[in-house]
Amino acid sequence: MKHIAIAAALAGLLGIGLFLASAETRPRIEESEKPPTATADDMAVRQTLQARGAYLSRIGNCMGCHTAQGGRPYAGGHRLDTSIGTFVTPNITPDSETGIGHWNEDDLWRALHEGKGRQGAPLYPAFPYTEYTKVTREDSDAIFAYLQSLPPVEQKNPPSEIRFPFNLRPLIYIWRALYFEPGVYRPDAGKKDPWNRGAYLVQGLGHCNACHTSRNPLGASQGGLLGGGQIMGSNWYAPSLTSLQEASTADWPLHDIIQLLKTGLSSRAATAGPMADVVSQSLQHLDEQDAHAMATYLKSLPQSDPRSRGVAPPLTEEVDKLLARGGDIYKTLCEDCHGNLGQGRPNAYPALADNRGVTLASPVNAIRSILYGGYAPVTINNPRPYGMPPFAQILRDEEIALVLSYIRNSWGNRGSLVTAIEVDRSRKGAQ
Repeated sequence: MKHIAIAAALAGLLGIGLFLASAETRPRIEESEKPPTATADDMAVRQTLQARGAYLSRIGNCMGCHTAQGGRPYAGGHRLDTSIGTFVTPNITPDSETGIGHWNEDDLWRALHEGKGRQGAPLYPAFPYTEYTKVTREDSDAIFAYLQSLPPVEQKNPPSEIRFPFNLRPLIYIWRALYFEPGVYRPDAGKKDPWNRGAYLVQGLGHCNACHTSRNPLGASQGGLLGGGQIMGSNWYAPSLTSLQEASTADWPLHDIIQLLKTGLSSRAATAGPMADVVSQSLQHLDEQDAHAMATYLKSLPQSDPRSRGVAPPLTEEVDKLLARGGDIYKTLCEDCHGNLGQGRPNAYPALADNRGVTLASPVNAIRSILYGGYAPVTINNPRPYGMPPFAQILRDEEIALVLSYIRNSWGNRGSLVTAIEVDRSRKGAQ
């Protein structure tokens, strides 16, 4: 049962609608049953609603989940391999046979708010309705209007392959009784409008806690809101947003937070891996007001997470020799970009000195970046970002462990040593 909701964390980097019930066929509407022709005013209202829905779908990152690699937008087919099976995202275009052409506003609202399919069956918690329940009915209706305006795509996707006993849906009722309570976001009367808007976006439509949280053996969030956790099924760690030792922005100016959200790169940090995808597919499209609101809320998060950077090694003669070997590798392969003092290069290569991302207790993100390269997201404001090439075919596991240990213990950094075993696990995709 340890990974009963292994895809739930991964859904923090993906958009709305994961594992909505497949559309069912209904008889075609006869000509006599068709609604009357809309007036010009009706069309204008509809277009305004669809435009708002398009924006909300962007910042909810619907397309990121409901589009297979190289596939048609929103037609589904994206595969998520997890320890309980392989999930396949459904087609949410308005195709009557293979999509959601027969859905109505109530059906989408039920899925988002109650975590139930069109016929009332409970959805897997892999669909983050624990966060989407906070979305307002008005926003849900706007998203539905936009989805119904998309070109229908006839694409029947294969069913998800969920292993026994996780394929027994009655178990979901027990999970829901323990861990789910529906409820739209209620503004905090003691906070200003930007803070409340930011809280609504982070907690609801943005579903950030779906990734940035640890989970109990039944897959329910634990350890506090946005407290960080392993993104199960992806071998990435989503750092705590409430710890100054990890990814808290409490000590950042607002403009740096906004820049990171919209471009994936600031003078203080750079995004990589799943978070870079979220910036590219979703957050870069935030309007200025919403970006400011999210930054305001994130900056205000209480510092309640005491996570450590791991146990730094005593600087014995043996450790010094190991770090010196790592320093030689750094000088050969890394220094030209990241600098002899780990200072990096502004708006190009991130600084490694005093970088919380490289001194996390779990080195998994840094290991994966060295193995497979580090690429900032392509955004409107940063269309040609600098990137780091992959070294998986150049460096052995021991060499990656050495250079990363050096980086984690140089220029004022203090972190635990990295082992070749940890690198090997990341290379093989183990968690």
